[in-house]
Amino acid sequence: MKNLFLVLLFLVSISAQANPSHPDAPITKTGEISGKVLDDKLKQPLPYVNIVIKNNNDDILTGGMTLEDGSFKIENIEEGEVKISIQYIGYKTITKNVTLNKANNKVNLGNIFLEEEAEGLDEVTIIAENSTIQQKVDRKVITIGKDLAATGSASDLMVGIPSVSVDAQTGDISLRGNQNVRVMVDGKLSNIPTAQLLKQIPSTAIKSVELITNPSAKYNPEGMSGIINIVLHKNTMIGFNGNVSLGLSHEKEAKFNSALNMNYRNGKLNLYGNYSNNISKNINLGNINRPNNNSDQFFQFLDKRQSHLYKVGLDFYLDDKNTISIFTSQNTSESSNEGSAEVLFYNDPSFNQSQIFISESDNKSSQYNFNYVHDFSEEGHHIDLEVDYNTFEDDTPADFKFLLGSNKNYQDFNTTDRQSTTVNLDYVNPLSETTKLESGLEARLFNSDIAYASTGETFNNQGVLRPTPDNDFDYSRDIFSAYATFSKKLEKWTYQIGVRAEQVEEDALALSSEAASTEAFKNNYFELYPSAFITYTPSEKNAYQFSYSRRVDRPGIGQVNPIKEWSTPLISSFGNINLRPQFTNSIEANYTRTLNNRKGTVTGGVFYRLISDEINRALFIDRTDVNSGRIILTHDNFDDTAAYGIELSTNYRPTSWWSINGSFDLYSQTQKGIAEQLTAPIETATINDIVTNIEEVDNVAWNFRIFNNFKVNKTLSFTAFGFYRGKNKTLQFDIEPMYFVNLGSRLSFAEGKGTFSLNFNDVLNTMKFAFDSTKPFVQVGEFNWESHTVQLSLSYRFGGGKYRAKSRKQRDANEKSGGGFI
Repeated sequence: MKNLFLVLLFLVSISAQANPSHPDAPITKTGEISGKVLDDKLKQPLPYVNIVIKNNNDDILTGGMTLEDGSFKIENIEEGEVKISIQYIGYKTITKNVTLNKANNKVNLGNIFLEEEAEGLDEVTIIAENSTIQQKVDRKVITIGKDLAATGSASDLMVGIPSVSVDAQTGDISLRGNQNVRVMVDGKLSNIPTAQLLKQIPSTAIKSVELITNPSAKYNPEGMSGIINIVLHKNTMIGFNGNVSLGLSHEKEAKFNSALNMNYRNGKLNLYGNYSNNISKNINLGNINRPNNNSDQFFQFLDKRQSHLYKVGLDFYLDDKNTISIFTSQNTSESSNEGSAEVLFYNDPSFNQSQIFISESDNKSSQYNFNYVHDFSEEGHHIDLEVDYNTFEDDTPADFKFLLGSNKNYQDFNTTDRQSTTVNLDYVNPLSETTKLESGLEARLFNSDIAYASTGETFNNQGVLRPTPDNDFDYSRDIFSAYATFSKKLEKWTYQIGVRAEQVEEDALALSSEAASTEAFKNNYFELYPSAFITYTPSEKNAYQFSYSRRVDRPGIGQVNPIKEWSTPLISSFGNINLRPQFTNSIEANYTRTLNNRKGTVTGGVFYRLISDEINRALFIDRTDVNSGRIILTHDNFDDTAAYGIELSTNYRPTSWWSINGSFDLYSQTQKGIAEQLTAPIETATINDIVTNIEEVDNVAWNFRIFNNFKVNKTLSFTAFGFYRGKNKTLQFDIEPMYFVNLGSRLSFAEGKGTFSLNFNDVLNTMKFAFDSTKPFVQVGEFNWESHTVQLSLSYRFGGGKYRAKSRKQRDANEKSGGGFI
């Protein structure tokens, strides 16, 4: 219905008028139909309602739209039997039959009352009770219901999304077991770090999550495992409307988030503003035991975070063919991490170390966006120009104090400045009712400058202790691309083919106060990224889909930055400036079955990825101090490898009061990396005792999720969520299984405008990251965080607006949206 509404808007300008006849043509007798459309409950006029006139063969003859007072008059309608269809998003369609003839050529239908349709309301303001999973041609769409919307932040919500995993400690997100995934909000990338971004977006603001595991050539080809697109709710109702949400959770420390979303719409303008925040404290504990040297490491972290996100936007509808949209979002974040790391050597306490560190981060991100859409006369024929500019600034000083050991206290100073500009020009031309051509141009300009200074001392490559040199890392990457896709529908078959061409120019320079340590890197390359999709729908209950795409994983800033990323007494992490991109050829097949009596759906799929120049971890022993047991973490490129997996998901309603969302995914990948080991006891080892091995790990991992919703009555329901992750392997760790159970309740009030939720997370208190390892040292460890929490949340919709209006024109209906938080 939404698509039909948009199509009709395109037709209005050419269909509301009748072309004059040729002078020699026979005179056609015509008539007119008029009336007034009102809301059935409020008895108020409905503007912008679509009036469609059809013949008995359902061919569209002409049409129009109601005025501000709800009235309409369609003229120059050929005499005969016609159908009048009155259509409006969020309301039930009404169809009336009328016969126009000489005696009855001016028909007044009088007042026509439209009833609200509950299924249409969730697109703007009403959220469904239960989340649903839908397999589309090029993506899996998880529409967020009240069951998942009450989880807290976007990071919390992602735990319940099939095939998605979130690291509870770092906040890093992965898809199908791979962290090479692009996270977008309303089809746009952000300079805000992904982990920080997900914690700032309230779960109540999210309309749906799209898993685009095999994107077409229209999309940027970055991200081996695909794209996660978070679609936010938008509100374009006439008048002033909004919603507010609050959330509070606690185990050892309090965590608070809130959001306010406001919107004002009249006939030509749509003005919206959003605010959200996240204020929290989080405790993290861990320990690592190394039996070879009889040592223990103990870690304790307190993370304090306060972030605020503001967005203001304006959509201006010049006419039915031209729309201009602008918005800006501003994000400020202040955080601190207070931690302690203690290393105890029981055989020789003189090696004991105790370190306290405090880091503070103050960052700001700004986004400015301009969008212009022009619609041609033909249905669905349009051109779209979008310009997006992002900045990110961060200042992170850190103090390191040593209570034990010979190390001296020192301070680190890190500053980051990033800028990115994206210009898109997209063109869509439906060549016929069954074919469509899409093409576009894009320029992405990115620059990052990271400066590092320290008051400490470090060893150089010759093992000489000297003051730590200052470093500056300047990195730029410009990408210029063009794409084209062609799609065609042949009865039960649909196919789409496309290709994207990209020219990439990379330039990196790592400057050091020590001239010998200065590094430079350039990499310019041209690549083609083809894609193909085939769908077969033999019936309403069965659908098959096959797809192929070629993708690229370009190294992230942290992976190429040679400046120290982080450090503890025994571990330091650095980037590799010479890291090259890895490329992936991906194929997948999916099948969706609609169950009898519309009880739900079942979707199954398989995928296979062939990866070249794989990027993975490299673990080195610190050659400047072999006997300390220090490890250097970095990244490197390795030989070709492959990954495959299967996925099953379902939403099923056994009874009217019980619904189930469940998923199972299994994936396997051979990982390759460098891991060094010592051939002599650590106390007496020298550089000559270091052995470098190319390690290979065959990792088979699986995840199972099940979400139950029990509806007691119209206002009260209970939820139970279970999660189990099987044993997992990386180059460094063998990770033990992880599982938890969450319970919750939800109460609606104020005629559905408000929702109150109470959740008890990790009821059995089983969540932990437990591991063992033999590379480069034998060790056993465990980390725990605040997962055993009680959570309260409240959301409420307000405003007097009632009537739907045109939504902001979108570059891609499944990719962009108007109002939102990012």
